[in-house]
Amino acid sequence: MSTDGNRSRQWFGETGRSGFIHRSWMRSQGFTEEVFDGRPVIGISNTFSEFTPCNAHLRQVAEAVKRGVWQAGGFPVEFPVMSLGETLLRPTAMLFRNLLSMDVEESLRGNPVDATVLLTGCDKTTPGSIMGAASVDLPTLVVTGGPMLNGKFRGCDIGSGTAVWQFTQDVNAGRMSHADYTAAEAGMSRSNGHCMTMGTASTMACLTEAMGLALPGSAAIPAVDSRRYATAQRAGQRIVEMVGEDLRISRVVTGAALRNAVIANAALGGSTNAVIHLLAIAGRLGLPLRLEDLDAWSREVPWLADLQPSGRFLMEDFYYAGGLPAVLAELTDLLDDRAITVTGDSLLSTVTSAARVADTEVIRTREKPLGLGAGTAVLHGNLAPDGAVVKQSAVSARLARHRGRARVFTSIEEYDSAAEDPELDVDADTVLVLQNAGPRGYPGMPEVGNLTIPRKLAEQGVEDMVRISDARMSGTAYGTVVLHVCPEAAVGGPLALVRTGDWIELDVEARRLHLDVTDEELARRRDEWEPAPAREQRGWAQLYTDHVLQADQGCDLDFLVGASGSTVARQSH
Repeated sequence: MSTDGNRSRQWFGETGRSGFIHRSWMRSQGFTEEVFDGRPVIGISNTFSEFTPCNAHLRQVAEAVKRGVWQAGGFPVEFPVMSLGETLLRPTAMLFRNLLSMDVEESLRGNPVDATVLLTGCDKTTPGSIMGAASVDLPTLVVTGGPMLNGKFRGCDIGSGTAVWQFTQDVNAGRMSHADYTAAEAGMSRSNGHCMTMGTASTMACLTEAMGLALPGSAAIPAVDSRRYATAQRAGQRIVEMVGEDLRISRVVTGAALRNAVIANAALGGSTNAVIHLLAIAGRLGLPLRLEDLDAWSREVPWLADLQPSGRFLMEDFYYAGGLPAVLAELTDLLDDRAITVTGDSLLSTVTSAARVADTEVIRTREKPLGLGAGTAVLHGNLAPDGAVVKQSAVSARLARHRGRARVFTSIEEYDSAAEDPELDVDADTVLVLQNAGPRGYPGMPEVGNLTIPRKLAEQGVEDMVRISDARMSGTAYGTVVLHVCPEAAVGGPLALVRTGDWIELDVEARRLHLDVTDEELARRRDEWEPAPAREQRGWAQLYTDHVLQADQGCDLDFLVGASGSTVARQSH
């Protein structure tokens, strides 16, 4: 047999002992000799896990992909990779995003794979899988699991995550009974799929489509809709064609594609978590992308999608209204026409003919947006010299320009305990400051930045306060929450020097976050500051803490930035 042609021929096309081993052991699964005839081997990277409820149906999605691969003349081989369940995994799924990326990268590089379909869904499974595939640079297509059906409670739609934050505040304020709270729990998540709000999972699904890595129109299809499986089958057919076209991920995800993703995020009112993930993906591909770019590209983008947590509707409604193509069709003059998709066509050509439902309020027209420049804003100032972010569509108008005294907490556990104290010294103008919840400080940068309103203020009817931290916020959450403060407190960033009683100024429009303390006083505090004792660690947590980059660089590990390609030089036998 010749070893020319597809990469997999280096395994299955070999003569002698090695070829015998590679083919014979695969045939133990019942494959006939035809699968080794040089046809493309498609690796289906599956983040299925019953511990990841969002992805629990991906085994069935994988079967649909396989049908398409077989139809197109390929050889599908499914393999598992680490699954990151946002709802269950402690201390935070973000701690393991880079580990998933390494799993995907090494699985693709070390096996006879010519191209890959990434099956993802829950928040970190999509960017982590893309990061790993980017470092190998094979033809790559992403199939997400799709959102759940709309949640239902007392005859109303409720959104996953978003309703949790609202109902918890209502219980704390005495506006909701514990019996109703339990009933809402049973009605919120009522089908397979990821969060049906425009949280991180939906945001990353849409941005993956906007980057061109998913089939057009696929991001918003509900998980239980038959069209979810139909698009998975089409993905299987298309990935085989992509091998013949050598349409690698680096040809699809370019600087132009990243810019289009940022514009889409602004129009959707998408999750602030997308900022970290886009920066990390760019780093794997060697593409220059800075926080300042994300802010500049978002400023004049109209906010068009009226979706929770910032708006009213849910992903099921979004799909029926036309999904992402209908949004992008309103923004053609802002999109970069150099970007292509996995179809091989330009992104613009896929959206110019997009259908949308007439007279819908779910996706606004360009002439009647919900707002302008409502995407993620990047703040700077002496409190965040390397940047911080805030979700503008979630900011309360009265707090967009605010000056208040800080109340500082050194850990989330300290805050959670204090928030129940009826004597806590806070009012509606207080700025809540959380330290030591960044990438190294926690470790892993958990979604604790949207601090619950202290009970005594919730009982008074306070629904929003300025909250500042080096943590992240769930994409399903809302409020005037400043996140990703860089450098983080644990490495001695200015956030570590804030003291209770300090005045802090926030001006979202001016992109300013300022600690009203003199440089001399800050210098004195810095001289007194000592890092917290290192936690007893081992294994992955130790490796992560030693090598993780700050949020403005995507929180990747320093030795993972860039790519190693798909070549494996040495034999295994």
